[in-house]
Amino acid sequence: MSPEIISILALVAIFAIATFLPINMGALAFVAAFLVGTLAVGMTTDDILAGFPGELVLTLIGVTYLFAIAQNNGTVDLLVRGAVKLVAGRVAFIPWIMFAVTAVLTAIGALSPAAVAIIAPIALGFAAKYRINPLLMGMMVVHGAQGGGFSPISVYGVTVNNIVADNDLPSSPITVFLASLFFNLAIAAVLFVVFGGRQLIGRKVTDELPAEETTAPDGSAGDPVISGHGTSAGSSVDTSERTATGRVTVEQVLTLVGLVALAVLALVFDLDIGFVSITIATVLALFSAARHKGAVMQISWSTVLLIAGVLSFVYVLQEAGTIAYVGESVTSIGAPLVVALLLAYIGAVVSAFASSTAIIGVAISLAVPFLMAGQIGAVGVVVALAIASTIVDVSPFSTNGALVLANAQDVDRDRFYKQMLAYSGVVVVVGPLVAWLVFVVPGWL
Repeated sequence: MSPEIISILALVAIFAIATFLPINMGALAFVAAFLVGTLAVGMTTDDILAGFPGELVLTLIGVTYLFAIAQNNGTVDLLVRGAVKLVAGRVAFIPWIMFAVTAVLTAIGALSPAAVAIIAPIALGFAAKYRINPLLMGMMVVHGAQGGGFSPISVYGVTVNNIVADNDLPSSPITVFLASLFFNLAIAAVLFVVFGGRQLIGRKVTDELPAEETTAPDGSAGDPVISGHGTSAGSSVDTSERTATGRVTVEQVLTLVGLVALAVLALVFDLDIGFVSITIATVLALFSAARHKGAVMQISWSTVLLIAGVLSFVYVLQEAGTIAYVGESVTSIGAPLVVALLLAYIGAVVSAFASSTAIIGVAISLAVPFLMAGQIGAVGVVVALAIASTIVDVSPFSTNGALVLANAQDVDRDRFYKQMLAYSGVVVVVGPLVAWLVFVVPGWL
């Protein structure tokens, strides 16, 4: 059996095992990289480690460490409360506020599941209190997380842009970001109309934002627990130092300044995001070392393992010639539009059950050979694959969808699950097709 076929079978096994068993896909990928690399490809361990994505790992550590500090010192609460006050408590705007806040959190570096874990309990608490359709509210949170998820300083954005740059493909980080943002905004607009948003117009919040009125994933009252892909096992939101009075603390101001500095230094001055974010996080920690000693435990080590393992295995796939083999096989179909659509659907279906971050890396890597042929616009295909692989996180089998399902209040849980399942089915069927029509077809014509 050729190394190419062996590595493809190993890739299928990785996704199958990670889907049905609670084993980190990154750990499986490291094992596959070691076994396939040494036994089938003839690589040494030093050769395999040459593919370790050190720069990306530093970025993941830095941005999630910074976000953990922002979360613990109440800056996230400050953003939510400020956003609600900005619309003067108009109920019709609250789903949009939750979309916007979650988008901002992922855009500045929060992992999508972490942002959803923080905002979903607040949003679904509002839904129960002010009679807003919980499906509308929950899906607005998830689509908000995906809308901001491809900013040039976000985890998704850095992952995609690194893969594109490493393969010398035409790139446009801003295009990828804005395309995902507006695509999810369009979905949110349809959601708002279909699921009762128009009936909310004219209603106002009479009470203030419930302070710490959240529901844990197990349905009990308490702080939201962050778990699943992209979070550290057992980590939770530390609200012990949050201000219940609504006053802005000096540390919160410094955190906001730090987040702005990160964007400016990374985007304007093109400094390394990982080094800048971990520097800002460390400076903030110096102001209150005792309070933030636990922030290191909130770094998303599971996601670090996931991405490092998967991309290391992708490097072995490249060295084995698997990427070129698949690319040539795909190109032989002779219809680049069909190939792009097929890859989008593969990304969507797999991602609905597995890690979006992992499938993005694999899908784009598999598309590289036929994109380099120049028969179709590379940026459009990358955008379509990125969107198709992430919008399906509304599935109740994904971490984001599961967080929404777990935090829904005053609902028939079985009925709500079926509603989410039906909605995610529509997204899986329609989403990749629409992304393909909007972003891929124009680049081919």
